[in-house]
Amino acid sequence: QVQLVESGGGLVQAGGSLRLSCAASGRTFSTYVMGWFRQAPGKEREFVAAISRNGGRTNYADSVKDRFTISRDNAKNTVYLQMNNLKPEDTAVYYCAASSGTIAVVTREYRYWGQGTQVTVSS
Repeated sequence: QVQLVESGGGLVQAGGSLRLSCAASGRTFSTYVMGWFRQAPGKEREFVAAISRNGGRTNYADSVKDRFTISRDNAKNTVYLQMNNLKPEDTAVYYCAASSGTIAVVTREYRYWGQGTQVTVSS
């Protein structure tokens, strides 16, 4: 089992940047594919980005490609999401999640979830 705790959210103006972190407990972090999802009010949770166990492969939603970068540090049991050129439509609660399978874009493939961190982008 792994526990996930997100941090780094906040309020930022459009065009600004934020870096989210997700710290994982346990000694098995490197055995999980990690993903970031987000959920805006009244909307379903949607895929943002995912990274393979060794960080060699990544996948991004089209809406964030070329603006967001996912990375991980297995020595620190942490996955990051660098978000640049933020837009008001990026406003959401951002969740990190862990999967025992392959890189996936659907929530059902991820077994463990953090509590989320709020990102608000003002226009």
